Parts: sequence; structure tokens; C-alpha cells
Amino acid sequence: MSDAPALELDGVHSYYGESHVLRGVDLAVETGENVALVGRNGVGKTTTLRSVLGLTPPREGTVRIDGEDVTGVETHDIARLGVGWVPEERRMFGHLTVEENLRVATPPDADSAARIEEAFDAFPALGDHRGREAGDLSGGQQQMVAIARALVGDNDLLLVDEPSEGLAPLIVEEVVDALESLADDVTLLLVEQNFPLAMDLTDRFYLLDHGEVVESGDSDAVSRDDEMIRRYLSA
Repeated sequence: MSDAPALELDGVHSYYGESHVLRGVDLAVETGENVALVGRNGVGKTTTLRSVLGLTPPREGTVRIDGEDVTGVETHDIARLGVGWVPEERRMFGHLTVEENLRVATPPDADSAARIEEAFDAFPALGDHRGREAGDLSGGQQQMVAIARALVGDNDLLLVDEPSEGLAPLIVEEVVDALESLADDVTLLLVEQNFPLAMDLTDRFYLLDHGEVVESGDSDAVSRDDEMIRRYLSA
């Protein structure tokens, strides 16, 4: 087993056209860790995830998965290394049932029935809706389907983008419970605007501003009331 971090970004610069979004991002996520990437809207958090996945390939710097350089590698090949993505938009098949959404996300060589039952064990709230079309579910239920799809995909590293975005507080609690249930089984890099929620779910954090990591530390040692955090999170 490799001693390298599950994920490592070293001096990553990424662009949208001529817009320089990430400006030398350095971060590492050790195997089994849950790490938050926080900051205001528009500072490069989602771009960081896209850079890991090869959707927005870095123009400079290096991305490594378990020590393997994946900079410039095609997204589907990165996914085969056990990297799952739960995008903010959820991106499920609305006219397929919950169970069908999970089945199409299961690797061809896996026992799909067993994987699906494991997902329903992890997310009991979905079990009662297994035959419903995903497009008919609530926002929180859809978010759980999106996370469950990543789980059945046999992923060791999950990149989760804004899981609480647009959800009512009670639904957010369900999504948090779902993510906490995965904490012992996967390595997690979480992008989340809700700072207290992000700190509750993770071991460490990186604070991003204008495409650069400006602070990092232990999640249980910081609060939104800290002057440094207020300065970077305030609009």
C-alpha cells in the first residue's frame, strides 16, 4: 500500500480561457481523511475539484492520486483510479428510478445487487423510494442518490461539491447523516459554503481565496467567529 497521500495538488494553476482561476494551489488529503475546502463563492473551490478530475486540466503544477501523476489524464481514466464526484448539480437520470440510477453507476464487474443493497443500508431513507423516478424526489433525497451513486461506484476518494446548497435545514441534516455514514469507508474532499457544517464533517480544512490557499488547519480548532475566517468568508 502506498504511503503517498490519497490526493495531492502541487502548485496547480488552472484557467478558464484567459481567466487565471487557481494560482498555485497546494493541498494534500491523506487516505482515510475528511478534508474541507472552504471560501467565498467564486474563489476557485469547484475549479479545484474539476482540476483533480481533469475536467479543467491544470496548465501548471501536478495532481497526484495515491502518488500517481494524473495531470492531463482523461477524466474517465482518473475515475477508474477510484475517484468519485458528487457535483453540485447532482446530475442523475431523472426518468430512471432510484434503483436504476444506482445500477448504472455500478462497475460492470461488480455484483450490482449487493452494491445497491449496501447503498440502501447506508441510506435507509432511500430504500422506501427505490422504485420512484429520481426526478420526483425532494432535493435532499436527490442529493442522497447522488452520494449513493458515488458509493456503489467503488470509489476510495470522493469529491463532494456543495451538498447542502439550496436545501432546507431539516433536509441538510439528512444529507449530513448520509455523509457521516461514509466517513469510515472513504477519503473525502468536501467543498461546502456552510462553514460550521464543513467543520463538523471534516478533520482538516483549507481556506481558499482568489485561487490561493491562504490558511489551513484542524477543523475542530477553528470557528467562523475567528477574525481570520471572518475576513475571508465575508462578502
